[in-house]
Amino acid sequence: MPTTPEPAPALRVDRVACTGHGVCATLLAGRVRLDEWGYPVVDDAHVPRPDGDRALAFCPARALYWSDRR
Repeated sequence: MPTTPEPAPALRVDRVACTGHGVCATLLAGRVRLDEWGYPVVDDAHVPRPDGDRALAFCPARALYWSDRR
């Protein structure tokens, strides 16, 4: 019986934990941008897993996370 592939998790930002270092926008240019106060806005949350994992690892505030929530 064929199975439906699991949808990829989405990259999210905990806006309370974020301290606006901007590392995520640098590592995920084109998918994450900074707002006028320097906080990230995720424009495309479906980031390739290796790129997202690297951004999570380098986020100084540990504010990035994967979510299965739609």
